Amino acid sequence: QVQLVESGGGLVQTGGSLRLSCAASGRTRSSYAMDWFRQAPGKEREFVAGVRWSGGRTMYADSVRGRFTISGDNAKNTVYLQMNSLKPEDTAVYYCAWKSGIYTGYEYWGQGTQVTVSS
Repeated sequence: QVQLVESGGGLVQTGGSLRLSCAASGRTRSSYAMDWFRQAPGKEREFVAGVRWSGGRTMYADSVRGRFTISGDNAKNTVYLQMNSLKPEDTAVYYCAWKSGIYTGYEYWGQGTQVTVSS
């Protein structure tokens, strides 16, 4: 089993910044990817940003590109999400997800951390 623990959420004003962290523990091994998702009240969970450790490729949802930056350390099983220029529509519970291979789904999820952006 792999446990994912997110931290860094909170309440911030429009235009502010937050940095989320996700640390993996347990039967960890090098993952293929660690990604961030979010879910706002009444909405589907959506992809936010992801990193593919092989080659260091990163990807972003159109809604956050240019404002959010994903980074991390595969050896430490840790991923970060730097969120700048936050908007009220970024308000959601943010989840970290673990993917062990290119053809696998997301095997593990964190418990989520709340991000609230006030207008």
